[in-house]
Amino acid sequence: MLFQDIIGQERTKQQLRNAVQKGLIPHAQLFTGPEGVGKLQLAIAYAQYLACPNRTNQDACGTCPTCLQYSKLQHPDLHFVFPIVKNETGDVCDDFIDDFRQLILDKHYFNLDDWHTALGVETKQSLIYEKESSEILRKLSLKAFSDEYKIMIIWQPQKMNATCANKLLKILEEPPQKTIFLLVTEQPDLLLTTILSRVQQVRVPKLTENDIRNGLVAYGYDQQQADDWAHIANGSFLNALHLANESGDNKRYLSDFIALMRDAYTIGHISNAAKKAESLQRIRKWSLDMADAKVGRERQKAFLQYAQKQVRENYIANLRQPQLNYQTAEERDFSQRFAPYINDANVEQIMNELDKAEQQITQNGNAKIIFFDLCLQFIVLLKK
Repeated sequence: MLFQDIIGQERTKQQLRNAVQKGLIPHAQLFTGPEGVGKLQLAIAYAQYLACPNRTNQDACGTCPTCLQYSKLQHPDLHFVFPIVKNETGDVCDDFIDDFRQLILDKHYFNLDDWHTALGVETKQSLIYEKESSEILRKLSLKAFSDEYKIMIIWQPQKMNATCANKLLKILEEPPQKTIFLLVTEQPDLLLTTILSRVQQVRVPKLTENDIRNGLVAYGYDQQQADDWAHIANGSFLNALHLANESGDNKRYLSDFIALMRDAYTIGHISNAAKKAESLQRIRKWSLDMADAKVGRERQKAFLQYAQKQVRENYIANLRQPQLNYQTAEERDFSQRFAPYINDANVEQIMNELDKAEQQITQNGNAKIIFFDLCLQFIVLLKK
């Protein structure tokens, strides 16, 4: 992976290049920052830059045998450690390395949930186990394949159990010659203080909206969509990619949200009895459709989470500060008319009702009753 392949982060790239060119290379570095800003990608590009015999002032050459091996993440002096879920086929990272390499090559930007999906597990209890420390020590005791650096990248080191972490303290402090540790995490506060004291931190900031927008366009997305997602992503390219992947679902959720709010408003504000009756029938059908088993509880919860986000955005829209709103063009269009009905008198209660419904769905409550009751609550609350 080359520096030029990474979205934005020009200042951090230059910081890393300068360190190599001046020969000021710390033996243990911790890449920290928000999720989805390119920390792991920077660590890999930095490792390749260190290893490349033909590097320039700007990047690794990309064509030498070392770079070609790095492009497949298969250089013998490049090692990865990451959280795993033990099973009958493996209990150390090397047993899952092919899947991890493929995830990096395919997705580039990903998080723990994406890694669990790649592993085919739903649990979030992945760990870096004690046995991995022995593997790390064994690998780093071997002679380097080349005359350059042996590099150990530990992704999500906060997932190391205490025994594993403690066993690595000595080698982190005094590694073999030309051995580099690169740790990558969004949660440095969860690391042992004894580890934090042994690493030099590289703080990777949020991406700019312009960087995210350009990255999305380079990925083939429409300019208008890229503009919306870049703003909503809050500095994370991974968030932007998730928004892009979920855009179809979000359009359905917006349609459901609009239908609920319009009919709840009509029943509460319109005096025409026939229109009220029609809206009541639609609300009844809406609640039955949402409760349909084909929708599934995960999608029901996702809608309720989406609705909470839209309530928040509509409340903020009343401040007339566009930079504070994180909505797509379609969502903003609806909010122009709907926002005044989300106000100080009802916003907290509305959020509480949506949160309560989500909890009840999570607890396997009767979805028909939950959604119909939610509709009735909105009829009352939108009148305030």
